[in-house]
Amino acid sequence: MKILVTGSAGFIGGYLVEELLEHGYDIVGIDNYSKYGKVVKSYDNHPRYSFVEGDAKDVKLMKELIADCDQVVGLAAIIGGITLFHELAYDLFAENERILASTFDAAIWAFKNKKMKKINVVSSSMVFESTQVFPTPEGEQLKCPPPLSTYGFQKLACEYFAKGAFEQYKLPYTIIRPFNAIGTGEKKALVEKEIFSGNIKLAMSHVVPDLVQKVLKGQDPLHLLGKGNQIRHYTYAGDLATGIRICIENKKAINDDFNISTPVSTTVMELAQVIWKKINGSKPFRYVSDKPFEYDVQKRIPSIEKSEKILNIECKTTLDQSLDEIIPWIKQQIELGGF
Repeated sequence: MKILVTGSAGFIGGYLVEELLEHGYDIVGIDNYSKYGKVVKSYDNHPRYSFVEGDAKDVKLMKELIADCDQVVGLAAIIGGITLFHELAYDLFAENERILASTFDAAIWAFKNKKMKKINVVSSSMVFESTQVFPTPEGEQLKCPPPLSTYGFQKLACEYFAKGAFEQYKLPYTIIRPFNAIGTGEKKALVEKEIFSGNIKLAMSHVVPDLVQKVLKGQDPLHLLGKGNQIRHYTYAGDLATGIRICIENKKAINDDFNISTPVSTTVMELAQVIWKKINGSKPFRYVSDKPFEYDVQKRIPSIEKSEKILNIECKTTLDQSLDEIIPWIKQQIELGGF
């Protein structure tokens, strides 16, 4: 089976391409390097990996790449930390819609004229931004108020693209919702504005790399956004990649949506203390609370019963295990100037 992966040089894309190659798939990747600039991946020279540096908004190019593919995974998007929701509120929405429309245009064309079997849409837990139902099950995005951030609203639009393409063109789909993916590969982004968090200048991405680099750079007391009582489910990107692969393979995933997440809840305060202890040992933990951003959702607690029961997806990698991989990588990136 051959699969087109958009955003193949990105954070999640890196884990997914590696996972798919290990399981014998032929992969076509496209990325314009807009987030981090040109990056080198371990699989770049793999015989079953074909990469094109290009823009997923180019429908003609997308049709050329998708023509002999069986499925597509839509990962390409402007994505980043919570500052991005404010700094690029319009650009983020508009650009991601253009990427999405191009991907669907190509997939619909290939489904009608070639051998395309299904599109896999990677959505986000942010579709549940306004929910008050916890744990949050699939289907709640249709019942709760719409997301307040343009990012969350655009991710909800991704899901409606999938439903619309099926209703009109019968293009099969699977909607995949990651919850707080963590791993190596997230570094200083080209699109993100640098701000100060205490004495540390950050190009804000996500909470784990931000906290790790602040502690590695010696920040004391550690600056947290808000009180640190935000609840998250930090899911190892390798487990997420396995879940996406299962969604590609399993016929039970067709025309359905699935939350993919670790079952473990962790507050930002608990996360900060774990990172602090891993880096600083017995040094007393001290912190200060900075003013939180508007769209800093207080709870993201998924229901994962559906993905476990129907697809046997389990995200077993612990936060502790993930951090043992992430911290040395970020330390190396700081030394190389990547943060």
